[in-house]
Amino acid sequence: MGGVRVLHRHVELLVEAGVDAFVWLPTEGYRYGWFDSPAPRLYGAELALTEHDLLVVPEGGVRPGVDPAPGARKVIFNQNHFLSYLNFEPDQPYPGWQPAPGVWVVSQESAEVLAATEPELPCSLIPNPLDLDLFRPAAQRVRRIAWMPRKRPLEAKLLERALRADPRSAGVELVALQGLPETEVARILGESSVFLALGLYEGFGLPIAEALASGCLVLGYAAGGGQELFEAPGTWQLPDQRPTMLADAALSMVVDGLPDEDGVRAAARDWVAQRYTAQTATKALRTAVDEAMAQPGAACTAVHPMNLSDPELGAGIMRNFLRAFGMPELPVGPR
Repeated sequence: MGGVRVLHRHVELLVEAGVDAFVWLPTEGYRYGWFDSPAPRLYGAELALTEHDLLVVPEGGVRPGVDPAPGARKVIFNQNHFLSYLNFEPDQPYPGWQPAPGVWVVSQESAEVLAATEPELPCSLIPNPLDLDLFRPAAQRVRRIAWMPRKRPLEAKLLERALRADPRSAGVELVALQGLPETEVARILGESSVFLALGLYEGFGLPIAEALASGCLVLGYAAGGGQELFEAPGTWQLPDQRPTMLADAALSMVVDGLPDEDGVRAAARDWVAQRYTAQTATKALRTAVDEAMAQPGAACTAVHPMNLSDPELGAGIMRNFLRAFGMPELPVGPR
C-alpha cells in the first residue's frame, strides 16, 4: 500500500539530508516486493533506543494502553486521519503515551482534523514527495482511461460496465490498475489520457498526485484528504458514488478533448511539482525532526508497534483496517 512506500521515502530523504534514519521491520530480512528502496533497515521485534533517538510510528500501529517505547521520544506519522482511531473507542485517551508524541500528517485536511480532535498534540504537515522522474508524461499519449479499483471494488465494476456499454468507448483502452509494480503503474499513467480517482477515506490521495505528475487529466472523488489536489489544473471533482456520471464525463473528455489540452496537462504537472517534491518534503521533515528532538526522551527497549511477531495482535490490527474500508477479511499471520 502507498503509505508503506512513503515511510521508506521519508527515511531515504532523511539519510540524504545527513540524518541517521532507518526503517524498522519486525521480520529479519523482509523486503517489500512491489517497489525498490535503498532505505537502511533494522530488524527484530525489539529495538534498543537511546535518549538521542526518535521513534516514528504509523497511525495504524497505535493501540490503547500500549506504548511501544515508554519514556522514549516518539512521533505518530498519520497518513490517514480516518484511521487515527482505528483501534480506539470514543472515550479512550489517545494515544496515552509518555511523553506525549507529536503528530506528522500529509494533507491540509488531516492537519485540520487532528487539530480539532487532538489539540494538545503538536502537528506538523509533511508534503508527500512525488518521484517526478518516475511519474512523468510519456513521449506519446493514447486514448486510455485508467483507475484503481481497490478502495471501491463494487463501484469500480459498475464504472467499467458503464464505460464499456457506451458506444464512445470504441477504440478507448480501459485499464484497471491493480496488482502491478510501481514502475508499471507509472508507465501506464504516463501514456493515459484520463485517470479516474476512486479513493475512499483518503488521508491525501497519492494516486491523484501521481496521475497529475504523469500528465493525466483527473476526474473523480476527493474522498477527504484529496480535496487540496482538486485545486490543481486539469482536475474535475464529481459527486460521490456516481459511477455513470463519472463514466460519461471521462468519455466526453477523451472523445471531445479540451481547448489547449497539452497546456492544461503541463500546468497540472507543474502544479504538483511546486508542492510535492523531495525538496519540499525534506525541508518539512528536517523542521519536524528538529522540533521533535527538542522534546524530552529517555533510553528504553522498544517493541515493534505492529508487533507482527504476535499473530493475534497483528491479525487484530489488520482485521480492524479491513473492516474500516469494508474489505473482505483475509487470514493474517507473521510474515
